Parts: sequence; C-alpha cells; structure tokens
Amino acid sequence: QVQLVESGGGLVQAGGSLRLSCAASGRTFSNYVMGWFRQAPGKAREFVAAFTWSGSRTDYAPFAKGRFTISGDNAKSTVYLQMNGLKPEDTAVYYCAARERTAGWRYWGQGTQVSVSS
Repeated sequence: QVQLVESGGGLVQAGGSLRLSCAASGRTFSNYVMGWFRQAPGKAREFVAAFTWSGSRTDYAPFAKGRFTISGDNAKSTVYLQMNGLKPEDTAVYYCAARERTAGWRYWGQGTQVSVSS
C-alpha cells in the first residue's frame, strides 16, 4: 500500500522560506513521478512541481520557477520542496502526489498547511 506523508508546513512571514518533505513508502518508486500540488481556500488544486527519480527531471508551474526547488533523496524515498521568497498568495494546503509515468496522479498525501503572513 502506497503511503505519502508530508511534513514541514507552518507559518512564515513574507519573504521567508520553508522546506516541505514527503516520505514515500509501500513500493519501489524508481519508475514513478513525484509531485507537489497546492489548494488555497475557495480555489482548485493546482500543480506546483514534479520530479522524476530516473534522470532527476524536474518540472515547475510558472509561479514556482525561480523560487521553489523540488528534489529527492532516493535512499530515503523522500521528496522535498524548498520554497524561498514566499508570498501571502502561496498560502495553501500543499499535497504530495505520486504517479506511474504513463498514468494519472493516483496517490496523495494528507496535505500540510503553509501560511504566509504579510
């Protein structure tokens, strides 16, 4: 059974930084794509960034480029999202997700709250 557990959320002032972690377990993820999404109150869930274990390929939403960095530690089966220069509009619940390369986002974590004060 796949399990994704996020941690690292919290309250930070505008301009600050947070690092989110997603610990994955339940299978070998070498052929999976790992991603981060977020959902702000009253808004749809949106893509933030994705990371492919094989080749360490990354992909970012336009708002995340230059401020957020996704990375992974294969030995720990953990994916990180380093967020710098946080803005109040980054306030949301951040979710970790996983999918096989040719499939949709099937596995989701429970989410971690990120709040940015102005």
